[in-house]
This record gives sequence, structure tokens and C-alpha cells, in this order.
Amino acid sequence: MLPDKLRSLVYLLSRLPGVGEKTAQRFALHFASERDELAAQLGAALTELKQSIGICPLCSNLTDRSAGEDTLCPICRDPRRNPRVLCVVTRVQDLIAIESSGAMRGRYFVLGRLLSPLDGVGPEDLPISELRQLIADQNVEELILATPPSVDGEATALLLAQELRHSGARFTRIASGVPHGGDLEFADRITLGRAIDGRRGVED
Repeated sequence: MLPDKLRSLVYLLSRLPGVGEKTAQRFALHFASERDELAAQLGAALTELKQSIGICPLCSNLTDRSAGEDTLCPICRDPRRNPRVLCVVTRVQDLIAIESSGAMRGRYFVLGRLLSPLDGVGPEDLPISELRQLIADQNVEELILATPPSVDGEATALLLAQELRHSGARFTRIASGVPHGGDLEFADRITLGRAIDGRRGVED
């Protein structure tokens, strides 16, 4: 019943996290029928997004690359941060969630994915060598393994602790309080703050 272009937009919107087909159709119909500039502004913003947003070469966080291809993210540029405490997270969403708790004053490293044999993600697919180099360059003393408390998250944390055991850093794991199998992105600030403050050694 919908024109081809509109159906294509519904399909694309439905691929967004948390957006079902009905919600995507409602969004698409709004863009098509409303006489405002929202659709044009949104289209322009999405076009500019890939041109202006880059990946931090140090930690893989998102950064504004308008100043150059190798622009560091605001956290890596912040001189008030403790470079000897490094928090390893899976996604940028997890970094944002932990950062909002106010409990983390070190720096971060974004893995981008978790160890997951069922999905074809093995140790060779994780940026372990880059993480090892960052630990050496910044003389990291504590490595906080803040992967999700899920099967894949726990396996990834154990793998990192094993692969980096000779780095000289002390390994800690975020404490309980985050629901098992849940994403850090959806945890509240108090829970995340307590998880960071109550972190424990991986071997405990």
C-alpha cells in the first residue's frame, strides 16, 4: 500500500535498535506528510555524520575529526584523567553509561565486540595487540574489565586477563549490581557507580 521509496525508508528505520516495523512506519509517514523541515534537517545531519565523526586512534571512542584524521576524543585529550587506570568496554554506549556515573576518572578502551564463537568472533578478531600497546605506552597500572556480565562478556574478560597477564597491570572486574545478561547502556547511574567503586580482582 505504500510507495516504493516509503517502503524502503520503513525498512531502513526498522533496522535501528529498538525500532519495530510499526514505529518505523509511523516515523516514515510523519516525514512524508508533515510540512516542516525535520526530514530535510535529519537527512542533512545523517549525511554530515559520516564526514564529521571519526574514531579516536587511541581508544576507539567516537571523536570529531573536523580538526584532522588523527584527532583524539575529549576523554583522551583531558589532562585531568589518570592515564594509568584504563577501563575496557565493549561499545561506545557502555563508555557513555559508565562516564555518566561519575565514578570513572581514568581513560577507556573500546573493544568494539565480544568474544563469541557462535557468531564467528574469535580472539584474533579482538584488538588485543592494540590494547597491549596502549597499556605499555601509558604505563597502565590497573585495567578495569567492564565487559557485560553475560557469558560472552565473562569469556572476553577472562581472555583479556590471560592474554595480557604479562603486561604488569593489575586486573579488576566491575562488581555485582549490574543485572546478569543486561547491557550497561540501560543500567542507572547509581548501579554503575557502585559497580565501578566495588570492582574486584579477576582471580577473586
